[in-house]
Amino acid sequence: MAIAAESPRSDSRQTRQLARQRAIADVVIAEGTVRIEQLVERFGTSLMTVHRDLDELENRGILRKGRGVATATSTSLIESSDVYRSSRQLAEKDALALAAMDFVEPNQAIFLDDSTTVLHMAKYLPAKTPLTVITNVLTLINELSNVRGITLLALGGEYYNWCSAFMGRMTTQAIANLRADTAIMSTSAITDDVAFHQTVATVDTKRAMFDSARTRILLADHTKFDRRALHAIMPLSEFDTVIVDAGTRAEHVRRLRSQGIDVVVAPVSARHRARSDRAAEPQP
Repeated sequence: MAIAAESPRSDSRQTRQLARQRAIADVVIAEGTVRIEQLVERFGTSLMTVHRDLDELENRGILRKGRGVATATSTSLIESSDVYRSSRQLAEKDALALAAMDFVEPNQAIFLDDSTTVLHMAKYLPAKTPLTVITNVLTLINELSNVRGITLLALGGEYYNWCSAFMGRMTTQAIANLRADTAIMSTSAITDDVAFHQTVATVDTKRAMFDSARTRILLADHTKFDRRALHAIMPLSEFDTVIVDAGTRAEHVRRLRSQGIDVVVAPVSARHRARSDRAAEPQP
């Protein structure tokens, strides 16, 4: 799979665009329906730019664009979308990603899934090179394609725009032909101490990575314990380690540990908060 290198200027533009789309999605989801002219005024950008952002968000199932208005869609696809997920619990996700690096060693081969929590690991991985990174996530592929010391194995398949990832039979078959040292993944919800997700294709990909790795690490911020999703991935007891953030209720940590589950609590520092605040700031 050929991957085109991007310039720092292009990366910066994409970062600003993604932050703006997150902010637009937040506004529309919060208010239900918003006039497009109001978004132009609110974000201080051109009408054409707002229309492009709305088109992208509509393609990802987050909203519908009508005559002069944008309306939020009331489906589980909103919470599945990487645009929506990437703007939530930024500090906690950064803390989980940093804690996960304790389980990564040079010369390992690691699976990284399509979760926005795992995406935060991209900036920490160069410190542990040489590494072989195996992923189905286009965002990760682009971020890691020029990192010295990382051998990148890009998993193909059917591309799903809403999560910027390749999934389906081609993807799971490719994973089944590999054996990695570690698989690091996250989940949408935890119910009855079982990890769940909204979509079957995502569950199939995560299970394939789980089955093809020697060590399996789950990252779950505290909000996952209060959510529900349709499809079961795996009981938490099947993972070698479950990493949660410091905001996770003590009763959850005690219960999991009483079942013999190795639970690591990642502290959320002021540095994580500051970095996350900068990343979440929308740009015109």
